[in-house]
Amino acid sequence: MMRIAALQMQAVCGNVDANLARIEQAAMDAAKAGADLLVVPELALTGYGAGEAITALAEPANGSQISQLQAISKANAIAIIAGFAERDGDNVYNSAAYVCGDAQPVIYRKSHLYGDYERALFTPEKPASCIIQIAGLKLGILICYDVEFPENVRRLAQAGAQMVIVPTALPAGPSGTFIAGHMIQVRAFENQIFVAYVNHAGDDGRFSFAGLSRIAAPDGSLIAASTDAREQLLFADINRHMFAASIENNPYLKDLALL
Repeated sequence: MMRIAALQMQAVCGNVDANLARIEQAAMDAAKAGADLLVVPELALTGYGAGEAITALAEPANGSQISQLQAISKANAIAIIAGFAERDGDNVYNSAAYVCGDAQPVIYRKSHLYGDYERALFTPEKPASCIIQIAGLKLGILICYDVEFPENVRRLAQAGAQMVIVPTALPAGPSGTFIAGHMIQVRAFENQIFVAYVNHAGDDGRFSFAGLSRIAAPDGSLIAASTDAREQLLFADINRHMFAASIENNPYLKDLALL
């Protein structure tokens, strides 16, 4: 069994130090509660709405931001998945880093950029299956808009992922409420996996966020969920054996392989 902590985070736009300090506090709190993994939102290190400042703040995966994230992970004996702006040569990617102490970070780059705002700042990456293993579970990583394309989640599930981690920046409004309230649970059910969807809190001066972070189980139920946009730390215990009946009764992946 794995315990996951999800920080619905009020990031400070353009202030990496403040955001790392907030993540550090969350890592301490999560570790004390027995969590194996802490997940924070899309572009949590820079703030999603930092605009052109993101370009200046973007760092390579071996830069100081990820090094500091590794130090936080090591000091608190907890793995972390966090969104950041990754620079690689002339390109800047909307990325997520998985860090676990001194181990080599694993980097996922967003493939489906949302709207003119993201397209002006980032280079899209080709869709890829980024899978890590922690506490006996295989976890895939997507970012925000990526999860709204069922092909992305299905690809990870077919590659063996038992859970998909999704740092996001879901805006407030009817479509955001629908995505959080329906789509995330459907993605879990139709692939018989867990989905952890971790959003920003409040307003960052440029965008207002829906909050509504949630962790959905293979039977479509919610095992952790925020009901509003306030900053909060959610916890969920991931026990795949508890959902064996659902996996047996809805063998989508098995039957898809027969086609």
